Amino acid sequence: LHHCVSGARSLLRSRLCRAFSTLPTPSTSTLPPHSIVFSGIQPTGSSGLHLGNYLGAVSNWVSLQNGFIPSASHSDTHSNNKSGNQVLFSIVDLHALTVRTPPNLLRENSIQLATELIACGIDPDRTILYRQSAVSGHAELSWILGCLAPLGWLNRMTQYKDKSAKMANTNINSGLLCYPVLMAADILLFKATHVPVGDDQTQHLELAKDLALAFNREYGEPFFQVPTALYTTTARRVMSLRDGKAKMSKSDTNENSRINMTDSRDMISSKIKKAKTDSLEGLSYDPVGRPDLANLISIMSGLSGRSHEDICSQYATSSNSVFKNALADVVIEHVGPVSDRISRMQANRATVASMLERG
Repeated sequence: LHHCVSGARSLLRSRLCRAFSTLPTPSTSTLPPHSIVFSGIQPTGSSGLHLGNYLGAVSNWVSLQNGFIPSASHSDTHSNNKSGNQVLFSIVDLHALTVRTPPNLLRENSIQLATELIACGIDPDRTILYRQSAVSGHAELSWILGCLAPLGWLNRMTQYKDKSAKMANTNINSGLLCYPVLMAADILLFKATHVPVGDDQTQHLELAKDLALAFNREYGEPFFQVPTALYTTTARRVMSLRDGKAKMSKSDTNENSRINMTDSRDMISSKIKKAKTDSLEGLSYDPVGRPDLANLISIMSGLSGRSHEDICSQYATSSNSVFKNALADVVIEHVGPVSDRISRMQANRATVASMLERG
């Protein structure tokens, strides 16, 4: 009976993961043999992934995953594949604790996020997908690295400055300050050689490098690998649909500011049509002078693979409404099927939870 159940689960996982890998992915340079890639994402909010997460991170993860040759059996995936490469993606639930969340909700958010990652093409048979809190080494190494990190290094972190400024009238927890140290521990724990990052995360990766070198100096041996950043050629930052100067975010209270990967086709169309633009005629890509419109062009470029110039040339004399209708079609073409798969997978949450535990 045990073997039958195990076989059925394995077959279901295989069919799910083959079906959920159809979104377009950016090209990624071939990594050298024996590379270890690590990245993580927070399970914050019940809405899960949004389009900014996909274009800024998840599509790159899928590209990296699919660029590696999986081993003959899954039992070997966690240690080797034919190129000797490993890809680890973590649902970083410890990071999410900087915002107080009931434990049962955090667990539910983690499973929901895993569901959406798999629906976007992450394959647990090719990568290691797991919850951060299930591996105690993250917190243990964070303490060790924290004892090596000068307070000045942490006070200089731009995201800490920004978030603490927004919380000026409340008690700022120390986790917000120490957050980058835990991020460094996430990376260094597995001696990652490469880390996919957006341009807003570069400072945190630099801290991880500094802490790796500080540890190696302190203990007199090159114990930790100094990681390298991986950037993609696609737009690395997707902005809010309501403010082209602000990053698309799950924390934004305005639902029309983002496209969630769970949105229905009608919701996607409505949000795109309500997206902020400007009153100037014609289409032009100008992130400084026309940030709202530039953001929409970048979204079309990221999903379609077309250049900004090609898009602007096609719609040079079109009205904003015509361009928005075309953009809505492109977004629906790619996000709609993912939303459908997420809905179907809701009935298989036990299987998703099992995948996470296996990771």
